[in-house]
Amino acid sequence: MNPDREDKSGQTPLGWAAFWGHEEIVKVLLEREDVDPDHADTEYGRTPLSWAAGNGNRGVVKILLGQREVDPRREDRSGKTPLGWAASEGHEEISKMLWQPKDVNPNQSDIQNGRTPLPPAADRGHDEVD
Repeated sequence: MNPDREDKSGQTPLGWAAFWGHEEIVKVLLEREDVDPDHADTEYGRTPLSWAAGNGNRGVVKILLGQREVDPRREDRSGKTPLGWAASEGHEEISKMLWQPKDVNPNQSDIQNGRTPLPPAADRGHDEVD
């Protein structure tokens, strides 16, 4: 069995585990050398960190940020970063975690509408994300 095999959307088991917040499964998969911790799915171009950040899975975000291969600045197909997803969904704690890594730009605009992470957070009433 290939633990990094993609499904029809290009999502891997690690991506799904990150999406759903299954920390123990994420840890088990990351122990394997044949699993890419920064794999972007083919449908949206989102990485496990992006999915975990957008879905509010703080524990998974913390685990993934501990992997040297994971790039917290990586953009998806719309140009949105994990910080952009966390902020727009109102995940304050995760947004703060994602500001910590070196070289993360909180003012990076997405290509879909040219917005930084803060306006979408404000539009949705997430005033705690600053």
